[in-house]
Amino acid sequence: MAKERILVVDDEEDLLELVRYNLTREGYRVTCVSTGEDAIESARREVPDLVILDLLLPNVDGLEVCRRLKGDSKTKHIPILMLTAKTEEADVVAGLELGADDYMTKPFSPRVLLARVKAVMRRRSVAAPDERSVVRIHELVVDPGRHEALLEGKQIELTYTEFALLHFLARKPGWTFTRSQIVDAVKGEDYPVTERSVDVQVAGLRKKLGPHAEYVQTVRGVGYRFKE
Repeated sequence: MAKERILVVDDEEDLLELVRYNLTREGYRVTCVSTGEDAIESARREVPDLVILDLLLPNVDGLEVCRRLKGDSKTKHIPILMLTAKTEEADVVAGLELGADDYMTKPFSPRVLLARVKAVMRRRSVAAPDERSVVRIHELVVDPGRHEALLEGKQIELTYTEFALLHFLARKPGWTFTRSQIVDAVKGEDYPVTERSVDVQVAGLRKKLGPHAEYVQTVRGVGYRFKE
């Protein structure tokens, strides 16, 4: 049975061939294009299972490609893995804000790229959990219906925002969320009103998780994710 189809977008021919070779060897069906315009056309013509997208493209850049794909009902659900040679955090954050799922900076190891691709595919294959569903992961149980969080079977006392933050992150382990996305998702009377105050909420949550504080991981310059 054929594996998933991956659309790779980059204007560097050598990199395209490197990525194509490694993905094809793993059994993926790979389509390569070198411009943003071709990427959008290809994705709409035959919707891929994943787009590996360079941000530094001529004319229509990667962020615009991401914006257009996520704004189209036909392509908005396609996972996007961004590639960037830029060191500016703003570009990575902008891509994630637009709906990209992950990112890698150049240069990168083909083995690491394959691991990221498999992780994105694995997350894609799991149906998104309901916002009110009970989450059971590691030593943690989060029950939004009862507004109860149990760690190793013992209840931990959390504020409304700490609880909402924990449930939000734990529902999608491995997914990176920007501070802005967290602000939008977590509402309450003590909800963080600025992106920077999210850090304060995370610090408080980690303190209450005690020896399991590492469940909430920092993605430097981007935001936070729950340990996969």
